[in-house]
Amino acid sequence: MPELPEVETVRRGLEAAFVGNVIAKVDQRRPDLRFPFPDHFVSRLEGRKTVALHRRAKYLVAELDDGTALIMHLGMSGRFTVYAPQGHVLRPGVFAHQVATSGLDIGAHDHVIFDFEDGLRVVFSDHRRFGLMTLHPFKDLNGHKLFASIGVEPLSEVLTSSYLDQKLSGKRTPIKSALLDQKIVAGIGNIYACEALFYAGISPRRSSHTVPGKRSMRLVQSIQSVLSRAIEAGGSSLRDYAQADGELGYFQTQFAVYDREGEACQTASCDGTIQRLVQSNRSTFFCSNCQR
Repeated sequence: MPELPEVETVRRGLEAAFVGNVIAKVDQRRPDLRFPFPDHFVSRLEGRKTVALHRRAKYLVAELDDGTALIMHLGMSGRFTVYAPQGHVLRPGVFAHQVATSGLDIGAHDHVIFDFEDGLRVVFSDHRRFGLMTLHPFKDLNGHKLFASIGVEPLSEVLTSSYLDQKLSGKRTPIKSALLDQKIVAGIGNIYACEALFYAGISPRRSSHTVPGKRSMRLVQSIQSVLSRAIEAGGSSLRDYAQADGELGYFQTQFAVYDREGEACQTASCDGTIQRLVQSNRSTFFCSNCQR
């Protein structure tokens, strides 16, 4: 499933296409994705202008001019692609495939098609249908069940060592599991939890209650550094993920531990190898020499 850097990369790729643009037509080609579409989904979107495109955890949120929030999640295999007619003059920042003016062939897994007033088309494809789209008042976004219990954004100023100390104090679960708990920190998935723990020098098996203090200071710094670098790299091109312009991210070429079982640790002073263990049915990769 795409993690925070992948979703943020998609948000940036879609922002120029969505924001300030009017949705002229919506083609909803099935009644549901992971959940049914809300009633009157199409009519509530057509004619609306996008004021801003936000990201909350792993969700995209289009803020519309009537106060509605279009909430979107990529699921396991969801992908947005931007198209423009051949010869169409693109607005600054828009990256789109040029297609023949006669139209674009719609595939079996293209489930929602947004046609904008300026001629752009955005297609949401999802062959596994684990994604979702729904509508909710933007001012009450945190009251929606999807967001009600989500923790702080990891790249915000709210994520501090003091905050993490408070959340981890007395917690006996492994620190890797705590990082995947969306009620503590939003959007950190399996890949970046492994990477952040490596750079912080913390074993994924370490009990969470022993992390507060100097370890949590290192962990906050490594979380923010790893996520920031991954966003700049365009995310990781694993499985179905691609950016809105069709390009693949390349942060996977920079992995220190993830998916490197049996390979040599990249730390210059370490002669160990990367190991793998299973925690909560997820693969964890780490170096037992460097992470304590």
